[in-house]
Amino acid sequence: MKLTTKSRYAVTAMLDIAYHNKGNPVSLREIAERQAISLSYLEQLFSRLKKSGLVDSVKGPGGGYKLSKDADDIVIAEVIQAVDEKLETTACNGKSNCHNNKQCLSHNLWEDLGLEIRNFLSDVTLQQVIAKNNSKVKEIKLSEY
Repeated sequence: MKLTTKSRYAVTAMLDIAYHNKGNPVSLREIAERQAISLSYLEQLFSRLKKSGLVDSVKGPGGGYKLSKDADDIVIAEVIQAVDEKLETTACNGKSNCHNNKQCLSHNLWEDLGLEIRNFLSDVTLQQVIAKNNSKVKEIKLSEY
């Protein structure tokens, strides 16, 4: 299974907003610079994220994007689905025609793995990822002394 660039960038950008949100909207230009993602690519992603109700846009000077709900209430799977990505682990994309137009011997294994991945990503919130990253940063700083 491979997550696409679209999924990775969407998750990274949403984490950036959650991390840098100090009550003000975050501009896509800031996200693009911090995360080394093309601004035009972010614009496409955020059109989909907004349509899915995960972010709200704020117009005008000082405008940008805010999470539409708390980072504790947005799971990673929602972000991936918002940018129209499917988490498919079977070679046949779930059609069961992977081996001479029949289901291959390992089909159920890969299908089960896909289910586990979807379940995992449905249980992880933006806030949990940020908290884990913050604790790792603290561990690194403490170990430097």
